[in-house]
This record gives sequence, C-alpha cells and structure tokens, in this order.
Amino acid sequence: MFNSELMKKLSDCFGPSGREKYIRELIIDEIKDYVDEISTDPLGNLIARKKGSGKKIMFSAHMDQIGLIVTHVDEKGFLRFTNVGGLKAKNLLGLHMVFANGLEGVICQEELKDKEKLTMGKLFLDVGVTDKEFVKQNFRVGDMCVFKSQYYETEDCVICKAADDRVGCYILIEALKNHPNTDNDVYYVFSVQEEVGCRGAKTAGYSINPDLAIAVDVTATGDTPDEIIMEVKLDGGAAIKIKDNSLIVHPEVKDMLTYLSEKNNIKYQYEILEFGGTDAGPIHLSREGVPSGVISIPTRNLHTSGEIFSKKDVEECIKLVRAAAGH
Repeated sequence: MFNSELMKKLSDCFGPSGREKYIRELIIDEIKDYVDEISTDPLGNLIARKKGSGKKIMFSAHMDQIGLIVTHVDEKGFLRFTNVGGLKAKNLLGLHMVFANGLEGVICQEELKDKEKLTMGKLFLDVGVTDKEFVKQNFRVGDMCVFKSQYYETEDCVICKAADDRVGCYILIEALKNHPNTDNDVYYVFSVQEEVGCRGAKTAGYSINPDLAIAVDVTATGDTPDEIIMEVKLDGGAAIKIKDNSLIVHPEVKDMLTYLSEKNNIKYQYEILEFGGTDAGPIHLSREGVPSGVISIPTRNLHTSGEIFSKKDVEECIKLVRAAAGH
C-alpha cells in the first residue's frame, strides 16, 4: 500500500543541492531501525548498509532538489538569484518560493524591451516586505530557496514538488524496510548534489567500490502533448534504463533487471533518455569501472513545482529494487 504520509514528508522537506541536512535527518529517522550500519560521509551522503558476505551491491537515490540561490539583495529589498540545478527562466515566473527559515517570496520579472528574451537576470524575488532593513537582516547572498507547492494525490497519481528524486528515496526506504533474505552486502545510498553534477555519487561510489550499482531516479515520459518523444509512460511499470547522456547501461545489468522483472511478475518498460543523467553516470566510471544500471520512475513535468508520477509504477520499482538486492 502506498505510504502517502512518508511521501508527503519527503517531498515537503527542504533540501536543495548542498543543503541536504534536513532531508538527511528525516531519512535517518525513517531507516535507523532497519539497518546494520548507518553513516554520513564527508560530502554529506547518507550510507545505510545491510551487511552480508556475498557480492557488494549499491543502490543510489539522491536527496537534493533543484532550487535558487540569492546572488544580490538590492537597495529596494528585492532579491536577485541564479539557479541551483536545471531550471529555465520561462518556467519560473509567478512561482512561490520558500527559504530554510520559512520566509517566502514570489518570482517576478522586469519589463522586457522589444524582442528581449526572458532570462534569469530579468527575474527577481519579491518577499512581500516593505521594511528594507528586515530584508537585509533576513536575506543574504548565498541563501537558497525551493518551490512551495501543495502536495496532492489522486487515486492513481501523486502531484508534488521534488519528486525528483524524493520518490527515489521513498522507494529505497520502503525496499529497505522489507530487505530480502540474502547473503549480499547491500548499500542503500541517499546521495547529495546530484542536481549540480552527481557529485555525491562520485565519492560514495569510490568509497563503497561495489560489484554492482543501480541508481533509482525519475525519468521523463512520452505520454503528454509536449516535445518529448519516447516510449516511457505512466502506469507502464518500472523503467529499465538502456541509455542516457551519462551512461550506456551495461548489457548484463539491463538483462538482469529484465530477467528479475519477468521472473517476479514485475511490470516494466525500457527507457532511452536523450538528455540528462543519474548517479549511475559517475559510479560506473569509478576506480576500474562498475557494472551499473538504473531503475527509473516515469515522471511528468520534470523540474517543475508540480511533478507527477504513478503510485503503481512506484510499487513496481520497489519490487524490482528488492529483487535486485537479493539476486
């Protein structure tokens, strides 16, 4: 059964790239009673281990979310900013943002001249305060903010911010709570700074040095009237990646995930993403190389304040993670 309470907590928790403290603490509280070892490395990755004497398997889902960082506080009390992670200026206008301290603002734009394009430099945050001293005291260069939007569920789907990749974290948590009986030495990694270059996965992969690595992350879909043309769709099941811009999945890993899906009656589909990447990108290049793959969650409206995924697909992904952990 889908755990709505957990997913909502994960989605709502503040944690842009490089500022993952709160989401890390939330996940620790959820998993501490189900692991043999739990640690945080120097970069901030949360590494949970289920000890075994067999092959070393690493799963990785990133904790961080996209956001904005303040670059300048002007004399009128407005905030200039740039993006932390993949965001486009045209998708930001009018959005509600929230800071770690709970203060909020809305994204506004300067007047554009003839044929002038909307860029990040033409946007600013209005924090709804006319007291300029209050603004200077409470907002500083380097402060980060994230989307503020309401978590919502239908019978079939979830609409929320930060599904990328809090739904991946959700899948690892639920799989960990029902870890299979296996001799494998399994590491469940909740990584940092994926949205700015998969940095946490690089250090975690190096330190763990696994025999097999599988990232768990969202992917785009081709089932909406936008410009993306691909096979992946909501309710199509767990998406087994074949390729993205960071990785050509090892054929033996792709075949293994396919075999496990068919053996365990797990609904699946194949994914080729023509852009982007996941934690598997840097992990598969670690040391002498690591056979790596990705279990992807089909998600609409990626990198927006209203990402949409199917509960049924999530359940299939949990089954596949558990099957891979025990294989």
